[in-house]
Amino acid sequence: MIDEKIVIIGGGVVGASVAYHLTERGARDVVILEREDAVGRGSTSKATGGVRAQFETEINIRLSLYSLDFFRNWNIGCGYEPRGYLFLATDQAQMDFLDASSRKQVGLGYNEVRLVDRDEIDRAAPGLNLQDVVGGSFGPRDGFIDPVAVLEGFVSEAIRRGATLGTGVDVTGIITERGAVTGVETSRRMVPCNRVVIANGAWAQKLAATAGIVLPVEPLRRQIVWAKLRKTLPHTYPMVIDSSNGFHFRPARGSSDEVLLAFPDPEERPGFSVEFDEAFIEKVIGKARHRAPFLAEAEIDIEKCRAGLYENTPDHHAILGGCAVAGLYVACGFSGHGVMHSPATGRALAEIILDGESRFLDVTSLHLDRFANGRLLQETAFI
Repeated sequence: MIDEKIVIIGGGVVGASVAYHLTERGARDVVILEREDAVGRGSTSKATGGVRAQFETEINIRLSLYSLDFFRNWNIGCGYEPRGYLFLATDQAQMDFLDASSRKQVGLGYNEVRLVDRDEIDRAAPGLNLQDVVGGSFGPRDGFIDPVAVLEGFVSEAIRRGATLGTGVDVTGIITERGAVTGVETSRRMVPCNRVVIANGAWAQKLAATAGIVLPVEPLRRQIVWAKLRKTLPHTYPMVIDSSNGFHFRPARGSSDEVLLAFPDPEERPGFSVEFDEAFIEKVIGKARHRAPFLAEAEIDIEKCRAGLYENTPDHHAILGGCAVAGLYVACGFSGHGVMHSPATGRALAEIILDGESRFLDVTSLHLDRFANGRLLQETAFI
């Protein structure tokens, strides 16, 4: 066991999960530092709460399968609802991709995932325009969670086991000496420590640079439109994703007549803005009008529309593990998958810190050095 102080920078769901899993293993001198006056004010609270194992790469599938099992069996209520993710294909190339991906998913243990035809799609998600749809895939273990409940569960358990939470503390730099961490500079004081975890999401690049580490992580605004329907949806209605353009929608948590709509806007440019742009509404409604005509008649609730930040890497996979500075660890760059993968990544990094490697799951493919060594991963199924 490591008795040295471990400082986790970032009080979102990823940092909280690392603290949870460290203290589960017996580490007690664990400190979470969050710059806001409460945890969950950043990307975690802006997330849609979707969880899925329908990915293209083995590492993402394995991270998801572990995390889905965690959410399902956790003794803390996290709002897990396995309603499924329904991917739609509008041409044979997309269908071939879903077929190949589902075969890989089944091979890794997601036995229930299957290809579906238009009749099955219509039964699972009534009201869709399927004229240009050739088929799809459906994963019944996929579904929804409450991101804030997950965060609060991790934080409360970590604190109960002895971790400390400091809010309103802005970490401005990482102090190193002879290639090793010796502390962090904050807006209040210097905190001596020998282990630091960078888990502050879209702001990770700037902080890592203070230790001489280059992190290829950039912020990108993602916006969500909230709307109230004129009719109710079945209580089993899944997340629906149009593979042709990334448009997707899901029922709001605890509601049968409210929905969340989004898509990856190709006109969005990297930046830290989290202001919701009302011009985005017409963009997403235009796609909704084609795929699900009943959505175009919904009433937009502008007060509930929101924007948050993705922390993207060049290959849309997380960066997880140590780096060239001894005692410095990275958990960032999740590219929209931080909440859904938080149980697996938190445990993996805790094992790397305490044992020198992640023993329950090989996460070496997510190491920072892949960018320098040309071992980038390929994931097409990101939304």
